[in-house]
Parts: sequence; C-alpha cells; structure tokens
Amino acid sequence: MKWSALKQQMWRWRVVALTAPTVAAIVIVLRLTGVFQYLAWDTFDQFFHWRPLEPPEERIVIVTIDEADLNWVRKWPISDDKIAKLLLKIKAQKPRAIGLDLYRNFPVEPGYEQLVKVFESTPNLIGIEKVSPDNRGLNISPQPILSKKGQVAANDVVVDRDDKIRRGLLFLNPPNRKAVPGFALRLAGIYLAGEGINPDSVENGDLKLGKAVFRPFESNDGDYIEADAAGYQIILNYRQPTGGFRSISLRDVLQNRMKKDLFRGRIVVIGPVASSLNDFFHTSLSGGFIQELKQMAGIEIQANIISQILSAAIEGRPLIKTWPEVIEKGWIFFWSFIGATIAGKLPNWGLSIGTLLVAGGILVGIAYLAFLGGWWIPVVPPLAALVGSASAIAAYIIRLQYQEQQKMMTLFGRYVSPQIADAIWRDRDQLLKQGRLKGQKLTATVLFTDLKNFTVIANNLDPEELMDWLNEYMEAMSEIVLAHGGVVDKFIGDAVMAVFGVPIKRTTEDAIANDAKAAVRCAQEMASALKSLNQRWLSQGRPTVAMRVGIATGTVVAGSLGGVHRLEYTTIGDCVNLAARLESFDKSMDGGICRILINQRTYRYIQGIFTTNLIGRVEIRGRQQLTTIYQVLLAKT
Repeated sequence: MKWSALKQQMWRWRVVALTAPTVAAIVIVLRLTGVFQYLAWDTFDQFFHWRPLEPPEERIVIVTIDEADLNWVRKWPISDDKIAKLLLKIKAQKPRAIGLDLYRNFPVEPGYEQLVKVFESTPNLIGIEKVSPDNRGLNISPQPILSKKGQVAANDVVVDRDDKIRRGLLFLNPPNRKAVPGFALRLAGIYLAGEGINPDSVENGDLKLGKAVFRPFESNDGDYIEADAAGYQIILNYRQPTGGFRSISLRDVLQNRMKKDLFRGRIVVIGPVASSLNDFFHTSLSGGFIQELKQMAGIEIQANIISQILSAAIEGRPLIKTWPEVIEKGWIFFWSFIGATIAGKLPNWGLSIGTLLVAGGILVGIAYLAFLGGWWIPVVPPLAALVGSASAIAAYIIRLQYQEQQKMMTLFGRYVSPQIADAIWRDRDQLLKQGRLKGQKLTATVLFTDLKNFTVIANNLDPEELMDWLNEYMEAMSEIVLAHGGVVDKFIGDAVMAVFGVPIKRTTEDAIANDAKAAVRCAQEMASALKSLNQRWLSQGRPTVAMRVGIATGTVVAGSLGGVHRLEYTTIGDCVNLAARLESFDKSMDGGICRILINQRTYRYIQGIFTTNLIGRVEIRGRQQLTTIYQVLLAKT
C-alpha cells in the first residue's frame, strides 16, 4: 500500500475513532433523560406481536363477569349469595386454587353469612386487597374473614408512564406492615406446592421456584429509566392475548352450563370483564407500531402472571432478563462504531445507506432473537447511535468534500465546462492530493492563439477602451473553448492557451483523437466568431483583427502550481512549447482571418476530416530536429 493511501486510511480510522465514542456518549446521556423510552417500549411491545403464538395455558380457567351477567343479576356489586353459590359450584370440582379478584371488604346482602361459611371452609381460596393508594389516596381493605385466615393477596398493578402494564408484582412492601404477596404469586404458589415445588432463595436472596429464579426488577432495567422499582417486581412475559385463556361466564356456572371437570386440578380466577366496570388496561399485547390498541381485562393480566410463574417454575419457560448497564453501554458504543465505520469506509452514499439499513435490520434481528430467548436488550438507543454516528461522519465528509470542491472550482470553475467540472469532481480521489491537483503525465492537445498586430491596436486605443475590446474577444474565445470540452489554461496578454485532454487522463487512442478533433473544431469556430466580432467592431468604429492559432498533440505534465494563497492549474512540456511556436511561426504567412497550424501527430488524428495543406518539414525555434507542420484551411464563405 502506498504511503498516501495508508495516510488516508489512518485519517479515516482516526475520524471514526473520534466520532463513534462521542456519538455513543451523547446517545447514552439522551437515554438517561428518557428521550428514547416511549419508542423503546413500543419496540419491546412489537416483539410480542412478532413472536409465534404459544400453546394455550391449560392450568388456568377464568370465570368472567361480563355485561350479560350484570344484566342477569341486576346488581353491582354482586350479592354475597350469588358469590357463595358460585364458589360452591367451583369448589365441588376440586380445583387446585381459587382466586376471587373482587373486592368484598363489606357485606353485600343477601347471603353474607352463607359467604362467610364458604370462606371459612375453603382453604385454597385467595381474596384480594389494594395495598397501594389509588389516585384519591385510598386503598381497599381485604375481606375480614379471609384476612384473618391469611388468605389475602394484593392485586395491585404497575402502570408505566404510557399507561401500559409491562411489570407484575410478586410482593409489595407497604410501610409498617409485613410484605404482602401478589395475587398471582399466591395462587401460583398453591398450585406449585401441589407439584412439590416450594419457594426457595439463592445466595443473593432472589426468589427461586422450581427451575426459575425470579430476579427483582431494578429501576434502569431494559429500556426503563429511573422507574419505580418498589416491592418485588418482574418484567411480564405475556403468554396469551385477550381472550386467550379458557373461560366461562358467571351465569353459565350458576346455571350448570359447564363441563364436569372444567375446574378440576386447575387454578380458577374470578373477575370482571364487563366494559362498564372499567377494569381494563393497555399491555404489551395491546398493540405495537401499527396494530390497533386493544385493552386487556385485569383478571386476564393476573392470569398471564400466574401462567408466567407456573411455566417458568415447571417447564423453564424464559423469564425476561436484562443486561447490566455496563454491557448495555458497550452495546451502544459497538453500534456507534459500526455506523461510523460504514459511513467512513464505504465508497459511495448508496452503498453506505444500503449497508446501514442492513446493519439496522441485523440489530433488530439480534434483539428479536434475544427476546425469543428471554432477553430484553436495547434496540432504539443503539439504533440511534448507529444512525447518529453514520450521519456525523457523513456530515463531516460532506463538509470536507465541499471544501475540496471549492478548492477545485477555484482552480477550474471559470475555465472548464460544467460537464468537465463534474467529471473532475467524480475523479477527485485520483486527482487531488492534500488539496492540490496532483502532477500527471498526459497525452493532450494544446491550442495557442494570438492576435495579429495587437501592439499597433493597443497603442491606438485608450486603456479603458482597449480592455473592453480585449475582454469582449477573450470572453467569446473562452466560451468556444468550454463548448468544445477544453480547459482555458491561461491568458497571456492577447494570447489564449487552451488544453484538450486534461485533467482527466485519456486512456485510449480514440479519446486522444477526439481531443485533437475538438481542438481543431474549436479553432475553426474561433475564426467564425472573430469574423462576427469584426463586423460588429467595424460598425462601432473599433479596430478589426486577425488571429493565428497553433495546435500540437503530445505529452504534457499538468498539475497545480503556486503556494497556499495563490494556486493555479497549468500545463507544461515540449508539446506546450511547440503549440506556442506553431502559433508564432512565420508571421508573414497569410491565413486570412485565422491561420491554423498543426503538428504531425494532430494531423494524424484529423486527416480526412478537415481540409489541410502540408507546409513541410520546417525548423522550429528551440527544436533541434525539423518539424512537419500542416495548415488547416478554413471553409470558404
């Protein structure tokens, strides 16, 4: 590898090495402010919708209280006698556990005494209380009999700031009280005890049930930022969507419209699903980016938590785990580095954007596969780092390219056609070196023009009129050069030097021939333009003039010359000198309004296309050998 290429590679890696950690640090700081939290939660929810459906949970049955049941009993809260009859019918089928997700903190006659007897005779029945105060600062006491028997649990839920439930409570730690188990944990515990699985703890005190260790949620787990981690919370791994559990209505149970062993050996939970009772919540299954939001009844959420505990403890179904913060930060740094590398190393924007999209897809794919295995790893912050670092590098490169383009246009902008300027810019990597156009050995065609008797004309015009007259001529000639794909190298008094075949190297004889033809056509059009100028000048009382043109094809050296404050693109070499000598050769030779002399090589490329006349082998000042030259004749008009 050449030293210049190695330096460029080192420069690119330096930019990547500076940009990637800077962008990653910014993303981490933004993440701590919660900027990404809602979008990150939605991404997590979307994974639930992409995940294949799991087998139905057979160990849980929900007894629902719907609108039809309310119309049938015509009372809310439902009377104690109806609840007592319901519990007796369920109890008769010997369920493993019964969960009553209804507040019964005061009698609802008739039937209170009957209900008390059922409570006292049903040791596997768990009632509820609300431990955490509601938005009015109130909590709800448990049913007194069940509380006395220790058959009460908390049915409190944890609602995120976007009003979705993604976490469940295994225990609550109310002030001045012992820890209160969650409703789902209490029911799952009864079932697991029947399977010979009892609560245990590991070294750090985390709850262990069978095959599962339930690590308590911490405030910055997953994509949470400073969340309330009070109590013993877990991230919910929902199993069944709304309507996914086996269910039967209260009325069907009371009217004996149920299978004989529907409840046998199962956990039975009783709760409302009537829309008028407003016991509904948004969850991870409610909807993702494009799905319609659907709420889930509170009793179904409790059933999902029970199922999560059972399946984790018995079958080893994954719990949702998260990385330590240091690994999550490293993850963000990694993707920031990937984004910076993509933008900094790939040769064009189309490929960079395509690769960036692929990288983003890989990131999402990795996170989704990890989710299927029970891991919640960040998606949105590393995606922001990926795009952010790529954008930062792109902005930096665009700025550098703009500066390079300005330098190049300073050299060429007024002296080349837009098409050549675009071509130069496309090949800038080959042409530029440290802000200068590199010196190149090229085969080009050089054109020199000069005005006959200019000194006499200059002496007869005042300075202002002379400059106006000369600028009008120079502008017309320059436009013709640009129109034929040439580069105006310089103006020397009344002389114009133009080059065809720079700065982009011609690699074929056909391309070199095309430059020679373009130069000759340019000279002929200059003659036509000068004829028109003379006619106008004559009508204005200005002097008229004739011109001489010398054209030579050969090897030149082209590149930038000058210092930091003044830099010009120029062409030098024997071919340049020859073109200048051809222009000034034998000034007594008549050529009409425009005499055009060319060298042997130019003639070889244009013969048969233009009318020429062999002048012969002549002595050219500054050259030791004789030079064969030709005159290109103008069309007669």
